Amino acid sequence: MMKLGVNSVLFKDFDFATAARQIALCGYDGVEISAIKGMCEHLELDRWKEQADELRSIVKDNGLEFLSMEVASLDEERLILAFEAAVEIGIPIVNVGPGGKTGVEADLQHSIETLYRLSEKAESYGITLCVKAHIGNAIYNTETTLQAMEEIPSPAFGIDMDPSHIYRGNENPEEELPKVLSKVKHVHIRDCKGRATGPGEIKNQACGRGDIDLYAYCKAMVDGNYSGPVCLEVIGANKHSLADVSIVAAESYGYLNACLKALGARKPKLV
Repeated sequence: MMKLGVNSVLFKDFDFATAARQIALCGYDGVEISAIKGMCEHLELDRWKEQADELRSIVKDNGLEFLSMEVASLDEERLILAFEAAVEIGIPIVNVGPGGKTGVEADLQHSIETLYRLSEKAESYGITLCVKAHIGNAIYNTETTLQAMEEIPSPAFGIDMDPSHIYRGNENPEEELPKVLSKVKHVHIRDCKGRATGPGEIKNQACGRGDIDLYAYCKAMVDGNYSGPVCLEVIGANKHSLADVSIVAAESYGYLNACLKALGARKPKLV
């Protein structure tokens, strides 16, 4: 059964305990904790040892599990801290962005070489390191994703397949997912209106509100026997009320859970 979660960045204006409580109330199985410096640090990597017990307790008390962590950065020093924290706290996947600029071959090679080295380090910790194609970055579409897959052999390396970035890069994610699914170990998911560079208002990132054929994307996941985490990642949630962000989370859960239940990939939760 695919597990559904929420990246806590959606609740960036609130503490992690509040985020976990709302995520659980919406029906999700787990949480992706945000450790994104300068955006949302529910997990502060520079002092993770001070936070570890509290974070584990919060997740357990809300009946959730840690599905992943988002660091975004490729900074090696920061990622070593992330791997150490992940092992201690019990977080199986660390997600990063590729960095660099689209269309710059040197940036693409640098990104792949960095991910190669960091994946080997992740492997030594027993952690999976995932990267996603990110519009504007060096790895930005299916072609560059496939190149990274070919050149990074570590079993600890995976793809975080985000349909929003693929769609906004003028590809149809439900058609592209099967091409990379063999290495997909995590899915960030959200919707969007149109193919603009940015993801738009948070209400239009709620799954089912935008233009991406997310039902077809869910079907591609199920048809390809994907069984990893699917985590809602909504950004831009500045100065929104707790009700505003919780509505986005709840609406997205209802949509994704219904799609996956119809496709036989979710069972009713026991309460």
